[in-house]
Amino acid sequence: MNLSNLKPAEGSTKNKKRIGRGTGSGRGGTSTRGHKGAGSRSGYSSKVGFEGGQMPLQRRIPKVGFKNINRVEYVGINLDVLQSLAEKFSLTAIDFAALKEHGLVSKNDLVKILGRGELKAKLDITAHAFTATAQKAIEAAGGAIVKL
Repeated sequence: MNLSNLKPAEGSTKNKKRIGRGTGSGRGGTSTRGHKGAGSRSGYSSKVGFEGGQMPLQRRIPKVGFKNINRVEYVGINLDVLQSLAEKFSLTAIDFAALKEHGLVSKNDLVKILGRGELKAKLDITAHAFTATAQKAIEAAGGAIVKL
């Protein structure tokens, strides 16, 4: 081993071509920037989505839809989930605190009870909203509903 065969460690250097080092380097002259225009000037940085003055894609594509700012978003919980919860923890009443404790909702959620599944247990259920099928099923099983 001598000074003539020393090399940097594998992966420690990048094989980057140096630009702007004369015409003999193959990357002199315009230094890969092309002729004229903003991109050839020093200090140029393009804006996101800029297409050289052409109408940008995000402005060419039509806007679609409508977002209602007054929409009330509920977390839906079905009857089969309530049934399994009642069986697993032997509950007779299910309210927001119980749902939060078992990880079904978080503190700022609004709860809506949905009608999928079958309810066999007699439960007193407290929630913000109920579907008509869920309400019938709860009352048919002998339970009661309380709207918050």
